[in-house]
Amino acid sequence: MSRQSSKEDINLVIVGSIGIDTIETPAEKKEEILGGSVSYACAAASFYTGVGMVGIVGDDFPEAYTELYENFGIDLAGLQKVPGKTFRWSGVYEENMNNRNTLSTDLNVFESFNPEIPEAYRDASYLLLGNITPELQLNVLSQMNNLKFVVADTMDLWINIAKDALLDVVSKVDMLTLNDSEARLLTGEHYLGKCAEAILEMGPRCVVIKKGEHGAMLVSADGIFLVPAFPVKAVVDPTGAGDSFAGGFMGYIAEKDSVEENIVREALLNGSVVASMGVEDFSLDNLARLDRGAIDARLQEFIKMTQI
Repeated sequence: MSRQSSKEDINLVIVGSIGIDTIETPAEKKEEILGGSVSYACAAASFYTGVGMVGIVGDDFPEAYTELYENFGIDLAGLQKVPGKTFRWSGVYEENMNNRNTLSTDLNVFESFNPEIPEAYRDASYLLLGNITPELQLNVLSQMNNLKFVVADTMDLWINIAKDALLDVVSKVDMLTLNDSEARLLTGEHYLGKCAEAILEMGPRCVVIKKGEHGAMLVSADGIFLVPAFPVKAVVDPTGAGDSFAGGFMGYIAEKDSVEENIVREALLNGSVVASMGVEDFSLDNLARLDRGAIDARLQEFIKMTQI
């Protein structure tokens, strides 16, 4: 599998983390594998559109992983390579594969990450802001020229320590994505419908609340749309599932070049399908074996499951 793109094709820019992970599940342990939010999101998006990566790695970053990005057709003009060690994370998943315990987090060069958007990316119409600090998200927004649709991801850490800056981000983007516990923390509400209403009042046109194995909920002025999770037979590695979901979603939006409500809903189904395929192996291994035909076939299977 190899997909090619040129800078003229870059209509989606994704900014986030790149890491080297050590992951242990009840069945297996994998060391020094490729991870990070931008890795998963760019790989997922690459099935749909030309995508530009913005991230940072150290000089210890394996050349094989750079080649893997290239095989996906990801443009790497925004990939910074600096002296030092690449961000590293290690964790252990519990038997249910939903809960995990972090063993170590070493930010390394990611601690000084200052996203620089290449000139060739600045006119892109679509932007996915991965889970980086709200200040960095605002910095990226200031470098873009002609955005049609921006999605920002966040986490409980930024809600706790950088809420004012996060609220500034939320007021400037079209969609916020976060999980159910983060939605409750951000809004102080308990029921997810109330959480979504409170977030929409902060400025975005829509919000996606992720519920892990139970799928996701889109809320906008057009109503509520529920997206189930595709029932895979075996989850091998759930790391990066949310990022693959977001990347597949934004890739489809960029491909269709539309943010009409029906396209947004179709994009969520595509994101769910790509994420389900990513968790069937460690890191990007299964995504690297796929083509668009396999994704579309599962999408049709998924649609049949949800029709009456």
